[in-house]
Amino acid sequence: MVGWSKAIMLAAIGAPLAAAQPAPSSPPGVQLVFFDWGKPEINGDAAAILDGVAEGYRREPGARLELAGHSDRSGPAGANRVAGLRRAGAVRAYLAAHGVPTSAMHVASFGEERPLIPTEDGVREPQNRRVEIRVEPEAVALPVSGNGL
Repeated sequence: MVGWSKAIMLAAIGAPLAAAQPAPSSPPGVQLVFFDWGKPEINGDAAAILDGVAEGYRREPGARLELAGHSDRSGPAGANRVAGLRRAGAVRAYLAAHGVPTSAMHVASFGEERPLIPTEDGVREPQNRRVEIRVEPEAVALPVSGNGL
């Protein structure tokens, strides 16, 4: 199959494909890490992003990190929720190995419920297979004055 594109190979085996979409931009304070289909492993692009997140944590060690796993709609909803959780867990393990305490991270999975790119059921969409990392700065306690304010 030399010379065949991934799209042609997937079409040849009957896997539905999503139409090409522009890459969405991350909201402020959110990093996106993407995953290959059916895999929770951290790839090179993801590692570079996560290294930056770990470095940011070292500069602001009181921050909280919310790790939200997501999937595309290529499998059953329950399996997709598990896939999102595995991806978020892989991000948590990577960050922990790079100095971010697990107590500073919260892991959740939304499975296929919050796609970046809406698709029909059964469609493999790479941009929906992701973990969103939201960094919440450390809360600062304000001094309490005696005047009731």
